[in-house]
Amino acid sequence: MNTPIEIGRDKRKTGPVIRSIRTMDECIEFVRGFHGDAQFSDPMLTNEEQFQTNLVKCVEHPDRHCALGVYLGEQLIGLFTFLVLTEERYLEMLVGLSRDRRAYAEMFRYLEHHYPGYSADFVFNSQNHLWKQLLEERNAEFEPEQQKMVLDAPAADLDTSGVELFTPEYQESYLSMHYQETYWTGEKVLAAADRFRVFLAIHEGKVVGYLDVTYCFEQNEPYDLFVLEEYRRMGFGRKLLAQALKCNGPKGMMAMVDVEAVAAIRLFESMGFQRAKHENNVTAHWTVPGREDREQL
Repeated sequence: MNTPIEIGRDKRKTGPVIRSIRTMDECIEFVRGFHGDAQFSDPMLTNEEQFQTNLVKCVEHPDRHCALGVYLGEQLIGLFTFLVLTEERYLEMLVGLSRDRRAYAEMFRYLEHHYPGYSADFVFNSQNHLWKQLLEERNAEFEPEQQKMVLDAPAADLDTSGVELFTPEYQESYLSMHYQETYWTGEKVLAAADRFRVFLAIHEGKVVGYLDVTYCFEQNEPYDLFVLEEYRRMGFGRKLLAQALKCNGPKGMMAMVDVEAVAAIRLFESMGFQRAKHENNVTAHWTVPGREDREQL
């Protein structure tokens, strides 16, 4: 087994230290210890596909990822993996596992030292008070808690009239109504044609709604479902989702819905989705302080 590489800390210190994780052997038993933990399990590690994408890929392909272990002596007390987009100065946490506040604090110190000025997104278990506390202390912005919905048995005979697959003639309309306060803007979705399908709701020749949904995974996900306000309660949201389900074939599908969005939850339930227990999450957005910001603190 390769020895983890210690990163940027005094090896004589007795507190936690961060080391780069180089092989799965270093962390697999640690990860298994969080399975089924209602408070500290990771909502991004709920199936084999997520395990491969969010953990194994990060360890084995460090060119666009980093996999960090926080150690107290030789004991692993925290594991964090990130997608790192240097050209966009963007970080996305893919895995965050620890029951020890010191591990989280050490991870944040590492990010502040190595990625000043980056935008960072965190998705974590809604019951994990340590994530919430430490992100609040750093003035992160939080999105509402989300309920995970998992497709059980798709409803039959779904109406998809008026729904079309995106074509360039509708690009201007699609982009003009697309939600912008997100990493996956309309422009990025269209550029990632190997990942996303875009469905459009068309009424009297006008684009009145859209759905961005993945199609390349074993369990796909609607990322953004939107209908113009004046066309809501006319069935367009249901038709968009129905078309996504038809094109999804035998694959699975899941969706994250705000816990207070009762109408949206009922829509997904009517389409054959069920609420997943103990898999709710919260997303937080944080800008890593720049070096000049830290100097002023």
